[in-house]
Amino acid sequence: MVSVTLTVVQPDQGEFAWSITVDPVQPRDDNAARQIRAVLSRAEAGASIQLWIERASTDDDQYAAELGFQPYRDLWRMQRSLPTDRSPIATRAFVPVADDDEFLRVNNRAFHWHPEQGGLTRQDLADRMAEPWYDAEGFRLHEQGGRLAGFCWTKVHPDETPPGGEIYAIAVDPDFHGQGLGKPMTLAGLDHLADLGLTVGFLYVEADNLPAVATYRGLGFDHHSTNRAYRLIVE
Repeated sequence: MVSVTLTVVQPDQGEFAWSITVDPVQPRDDNAARQIRAVLSRAEAGASIQLWIERASTDDDQYAAELGFQPYRDLWRMQRSLPTDRSPIATRAFVPVADDDEFLRVNNRAFHWHPEQGGLTRQDLADRMAEPWYDAEGFRLHEQGGRLAGFCWTKVHPDETPPGGEIYAIAVDPDFHGQGLGKPMTLAGLDHLADLGLTVGFLYVEADNLPAVATYRGLGFDHHSTNRAYRLIVE
């Protein structure tokens, strides 16, 4: 039996005291429900609890509702085959330390609204670069006039069948909006993943971010699955 993965969400990561993730292969059964209720029993009254169900189906809404959770956010996985058309813009690999401040500035301007990617600190960046999946070559930067105009950070998932390449984070500095950089920045990341020999590229996007969904559909991505977030206030 695969256990529910429990993660304590730190105060600077949003409103939730606890975040519970149900793995795609975890049965939505009484065992999982007991584990979720065990987390709820440890939370203080008034605390917000988040439940993520990966690859959610319509049946999961009822399962979550029986535990007291209500849906509030859908994160789509969109994917396509590789390779794609090559990107027309030049990019380079991220250089730790030298690029830290400029990346954080652009990231936090572009993602000021985002519950996970927004408000990154130097320590957050260091923690991510310490992860085993981190590869500076897969962290592509595009510059204009000596400034960072945008970035595309990729991540390889060797445990998937076949191995997949993720567009982990992509952003354009607001000062460079209107230049149509989103598409070529995405292609630059996909180029890197294809050059590694990967045949599947994917990304996650908020389902209600209609402009982004349309952009990715225009790049050949299709909806693959939905990770759904639910919330509950402990009484």
